[in-house]
Amino acid sequence: MSRTFRLGTFIVGTLAILAIGVFLIGSRQYLFSSTYQLETTFKNVAGLDDGADVRVGGIHKGTVRQVRLPVAPDGAMTVVMAMESATRKVIRTDSVASIQTEGLLGSKYVEISFGSNNAPTVNDGSKIGSQPTLDISDLMRKTNDILDTTKETMVNVEKGAGNLADVSSKIDRGEGAVGALVNDKTLYNELNKATAQATLGATAFQENMEALKHNFFLRGFFNQRGYEDLAKLTENEISALPSGPNLRTFSYDPAKLFDNTNSAKLKNQKILVEAGHFLEGNAFGSAVAVVSGGMTGDVKEIRQLTEARAMIVRDYLVNNFKMDDTRLKTMGVGKSPQSANGGLVEIIVYPPETTIAASPH
Repeated sequence: MSRTFRLGTFIVGTLAILAIGVFLIGSRQYLFSSTYQLETTFKNVAGLDDGADVRVGGIHKGTVRQVRLPVAPDGAMTVVMAMESATRKVIRTDSVASIQTEGLLGSKYVEISFGSNNAPTVNDGSKIGSQPTLDISDLMRKTNDILDTTKETMVNVEKGAGNLADVSSKIDRGEGAVGALVNDKTLYNELNKATAQATLGATAFQENMEALKHNFFLRGFFNQRGYEDLAKLTENEISALPSGPNLRTFSYDPAKLFDNTNSAKLKNQKILVEAGHFLEGNAFGSAVAVVSGGMTGDVKEIRQLTEARAMIVRDYLVNNFKMDDTRLKTMGVGKSPQSANGGLVEIIVYPPETTIAASPH
């Protein structure tokens, strides 16, 4: 094999690798596919850079082409995105963009929510709404304010406790009259002020803890099983199904609908779309999301899981399809010998004249 042949082979191989790399990068940046432009605005992009991912339903479907500064100090940042053409099926004019973070300290990306069925489709150059970005510095300032309020409250409580100790000492020594002490409003006012400040501090702390629950870097902790508040699992639950025939029943395999056997997180909510369209487009008296579990596992845990799954299915349908949400109820059956090993998810729709009895919860 001659030296010239080896050199030619090396050059051809290098060019082939370079060409493959260009196409891979181009595919990632949508340079060789049909796209359209979408815009949104944020007061603060929180470190979002050109070339960042744009996700729809958690899937990479676009790229941030440009982040433009506002033309005036009181304006907003404009984010220009190149989107895959296929996303027009789910992105509508009422879709909302938000800036998210990969994990705790990962890179920023834009998440776009699904629009409603009745909203107009987006065009090339359309603008959609956005959610304000929660910045860590803002969160830390709120935490510092809470700590300052708590510190002031503790100082006032200590002052009140000191005054109370003085009063008790005078009573023990027989000084003054008990009636005069009872009518002295100074101690009462100080304790009342301390109590009011403690209430304000507790309220502020509760509000910020609720914000932390929905913050991106603690979301995984609170949503590990797909729900946050156990009290909400039975808000719309009924104890028995309505009597009489039903209009339609939609049945699903939990393994295809949820993340795993112990989770209420939806992984393939698209299979619920048919049921949502039916509820949206047809008159009905009531509908029930009924979830049963298999016969393996702890009875209490299976019951709680089926209640959570029914709640999550109901929330998805109510939030994505137009209907009277008071007519959509839930029913977590728990263990059921009639269902398959992994359980069953059903959406049972009843005629307009059907009513559901009030839940005992």
